[in-house]
Formats: sequence, structure tokens, C-alpha cells
Amino acid sequence: MKNPINIHRYIHAFVLFFLLLVLNACTKDFESYNTDSNGISDEQLEADFNSIGALYPSIQQAYSNTLPMDVGEFLTGGTFAGYFMVTLPGSNYTNYDLIDGWGSFGLFDLGYNSIMSPINDLKRRGAETSAPDFWAVALILKVYGMHKVTDIYGPVPYTDFGQGGTSVAYDSQDEIYNAFFSELDIASNALKAYISEFPGAKPFSKFDNTYNGDYTKWLKFANSLRLRLAMQIVKVNPELAKMQAEKAINLDNGGVFTSNEDNAFVSGGSSALHNSGLIWSDHRVNAAITTYMAGYNDPRLSKYFDPSSIVPGEYVGIRTGGEVGSHGDMVTFTSVSSSTFPQTATTEFMTAAEVYFLRAEGALRGWNMGGGTVQQFYEDGIATSFGQWEAGDAGTYINDEDSKPADYTDPLFPEQNIAALTTLSIKWDDLATNEEKLERIIVQKWISDFPDGTCAWSTYRRTGYPKLFPAVINNSGGTIDTDIQIRRMKYPPAEYVNNPEEVAKGVTLLGGPDNGGTRLWWDIDKGNF
Repeated sequence: MKNPINIHRYIHAFVLFFLLLVLNACTKDFESYNTDSNGISDEQLEADFNSIGALYPSIQQAYSNTLPMDVGEFLTGGTFAGYFMVTLPGSNYTNYDLIDGWGSFGLFDLGYNSIMSPINDLKRRGAETSAPDFWAVALILKVYGMHKVTDIYGPVPYTDFGQGGTSVAYDSQDEIYNAFFSELDIASNALKAYISEFPGAKPFSKFDNTYNGDYTKWLKFANSLRLRLAMQIVKVNPELAKMQAEKAINLDNGGVFTSNEDNAFVSGGSSALHNSGLIWSDHRVNAAITTYMAGYNDPRLSKYFDPSSIVPGEYVGIRTGGEVGSHGDMVTFTSVSSSTFPQTATTEFMTAAEVYFLRAEGALRGWNMGGGTVQQFYEDGIATSFGQWEAGDAGTYINDEDSKPADYTDPLFPEQNIAALTTLSIKWDDLATNEEKLERIIVQKWISDFPDGTCAWSTYRRTGYPKLFPAVINNSGGTIDTDIQIRRMKYPPAEYVNNPEEVAKGVTLLGGPDNGGTRLWWDIDKGNF
């Protein structure tokens, strides 16, 4: 990772080297995750819930950590989802060379060091029994953080984490998802009980960078997250998926996000998207999302991105796994918007727009999604996203039956030009096949989910939508199929050094080799219906 040639380039390289040493030290063994490293004694923090509350801001802000987000989110999930592309030449993740140098960074270490470890410390301090409402928030944050980790790698350590020792067992992904649903049950029940007994009370407010202590919104977040997880397992366990989705929607359980006031965003910290994209200039926008949005004349395009300078005034992305010229050339392609994503920008967890699209898919499958037709949920999702991004009235866009995704023209490497892979329009067609209806839902969900690349990549792997340009260069040595694209990330190399027996068991649970071509548990090779 580096900037154009100047002093910042060398500072950046030094920081990367230093953080690599720190991260490797942090993951030397799992026993170290159970220690309190904040330097403040329990006695000093006992008053007014400080003994547990002080840990929450950093947990919430874990996804503003620039280095792991740069490699683990923007240049992996975000690239494979068609949102971003690297600006540096060479063989790397984006062209399917899963190099160990990048594998030492990413969301695996972030999940254990910045989420699981402090939450384990909360448990050690007695939060589970002394403050069930605080513990409920911890469980929601735990499930949110670790569902990204397991959906990137597959089997990972989860249920035995925090038991001590120098190694920790891997769980199969179905066991992890069952644990997620059980933990969301505990969290939801605790929040409902607290809200019922103490309506309007906000003891968590001074530690809360998401909802200012409003437990009704945390409860909606838990239910909305449950709905996301339910949809992710629809192919592998449709009965459980339906049950969990309908449970999430049930108003007796607190409801899901229905407006942008419910959106889960974390304030504080520094924007990883801004830092990695606009300061480090490690990535620019992917050709997939610029061609869809430009073809659709989507007014959110100027909210998400700044125009390129390589074709002045136009939004030009870079193809996944494509030929990359000099860094100086590549940074002239379209970047994320400097005004929409300043260094102080909030970090997105989940939005109401996504929930409407999840409900649309659920209704398409015949599930009880709380009233409303598939079309209504689809259009509500678009309108809610327009509202979130202050993109004006969505009516014209929703009723557009003519606009189609644009072809891609590469201004540097014409051999990488490619025609659009779909002629899908925006306007809902109730006479279309279920497959076409699903494609419409997922395309609009994908556009609205930006910049959450891991979520979008998971949905792409599950459904095959949106139709993304294949990687131009495939350096996987045949382990990844160019047509079906990459399915997962390899385990970090440190796991083979520090947790060798258990990671070997994890590969067995995975059911295939530890490479990018092996499908995850929920990634079933069959049709959507």
C-alpha cells in the first residue's frame, strides 16, 4: 500500500511494516485474547457501568480501522462485489493471487482482536449477569462483526473462544450460524425485558456511538441483522431461513428498520474508506458499479463518487483483475466522493433500504414479511436509499423501463472493453419470471448497499446477482474458476503457525482445499428457486 512517490510513501510503508508486527504479535496465541490490555484496573472502572461500558466505543469503531479494512474489505470483498479495484500493479488478491503478504492483514485478525477479545473481557467482568442490557448490545456487535469473518473464510473459531489455552477449536459454519441466532435471541429478549421495565431509560447512552443509548433501535438492529443472516442460508436450510426471517419481522419482537432514522451508523474514529481511498489512494471505483449506475442514470452516482480525470467529467471505473498501469495513471479513475466520505464520515453497519430489499426477496419466496407486496418492498427500498443519500425524488427512477446498464470502455487498455452482461431495466414487472424479479431486487440492493462490500459479495455468491464482469487476469493457477469467480479467502498464514492443528480441522470442516475456489456451507451450487 503506498502513495505516489513522496515522503508519505515511505511513512506509509513503515506504518504497514510496524502494524504487521503488531498484528502478528496480537495473534501469537489465542490465550492472549483473554487478557485485559487497556491498562485500567477493574476497581478504577466500577462506578456507573464504566467497568464494562468503557470497552464499547472501540468495539463499535472496529470497522473504522483503516489497514484491515483496506485489505480485508475494500480490496477483497469490496473488489469481488464490484465496488472497488486496486490502483497498484502486480499479482495480488484482485487478480486471484491470494498472496500471504496480504493475508496477514484483513478482517480475521480484526474480528478476534477488536471484537471477540474485548467482548470476552466484558464477559469476564460480569456484564452477562450484572447488566444484561449492556450484554445484549455486546452480543449484537459480536454477531455483526463475526458474520463478516465467517462469510469470508468459512469455519472459524467461535463457540469455544475465550476458554483459554494456546489454541481454539474451529466451528463449522452451520454451528456458527446457529450460535448467531441463539445469541440474537438472548440479546432481543434482554432488550425487550429492559424496555418493558424501564421505558425510555438510556443507561448505555454515554458509551453508545451508534444509537445514543436507544434500546428500541438496538432491538431493531438485532432483528434486521437476523433477517440478513436468514436470507444468507436460504439455499442450504430454507426451513430455518423462513422461520428466522419471519421471526425477525414479527412486530412483537420489536420490528426491523423501516426508515432511515433506524439506520445503524457508527460515529467517531476516522473513516477507513476515506483514508484508504483518498489519502493512501490504494483503490478506485470498480467498473461494475459505474456502468450499472451510469446506464441507469442513477442520481446517487454523484453522491457516491467523484468524476474521473482520465475522462474528465465522466465516471470511469477499473475492471476487477484488469491490467493496471502506473499508480499515477490509475488514480485518475473515479474515486469515492470526497464530500460524501470525508475523514470524519460515519461507518455503516446496516440500513433500512437493505431491509426492504430483504423483505422483497422474502415475499418473493412466499414468506410472511409483514404485509406489502414484493413490488412495494422493492420500490420502498429504492425510495429509502434515495432518501438516505439525499438523491431527490425516486419516482422517475422507479418508473424507468428503458435505461439499461452501460457497456464498459477502458481508456487505457481497450482490450479490456466489455459489453454489459444484462439488459435488465429498473421498473418492476409483475409478469416477469421469479429469476428476473430476484435479479431486479438484488441489483438495487447491491447499489444501495454501497460501500458494504463484504455484504454485497456474500449476496453475489449466494444469488449470482448482480452480473459482474469476470476478472480479466486470473493468477490462481486454476484453483478459482473465472466464470463463477472467487468464493472465499484463504485462512491467514499466521493460523498455520500458531493454531496449526485446529486450522487443519477447520479445512476439514470446510470440505475442500483452503483456496479461493472452495464454496462455503451456504454457497450451494443450485438454482435460486
